[in-house]
Amino acid sequence: MHEHHDHEHDHTHDEIKEAVERLKSSGVRITPQRHAVLEYLIEKETHPTADDIYKALEEKFPNMSVATVYNNLRVFKDIGLVKELTYGDVSSRFDYNTTKHYHVICESCGKIVDFHYPSLDEVEALAETVTGFEVSHHRLEIYGTCPDCKEKH
Repeated sequence: MHEHHDHEHDHTHDEIKEAVERLKSSGVRITPQRHAVLEYLIEKETHPTADDIYKALEEKFPNMSVATVYNNLRVFKDIGLVKELTYGDVSSRFDYNTTKHYHVICESCGKIVDFHYPSLDEVEALAETVTGFEVSHHRLEIYGTCPDCKEKH
């Protein structure tokens, strides 16, 4: 299993490089703070809130405010690098916009976990064929109880 883990790390590194390239090509200045926010989003698959990111980075950047984090996230969102997830709870969570993945959401604690499953493209194609729609995207959300909450019961 360990080999898989190293591969994950390389993958993260590539994602960050790719994200930085995407920012550059959109004319966005890469400040150390932006880089750190981006890195945090890519490494943590927990869909952090702006507050989570701020707390994680405030030691490194003492003069950073939650507003700075929000502004950076908004910049990332505008160029399509990050998705803002609002599931009717208080604060938005932010998700680095990688390839196809779906969200499995815990009904007890609200945790959102990524679930990679590529082949639902067929569903879009079929939907187009059957309905005549031009499909732009779909959302699949899976609900349940996460392992931590299961243990508490």
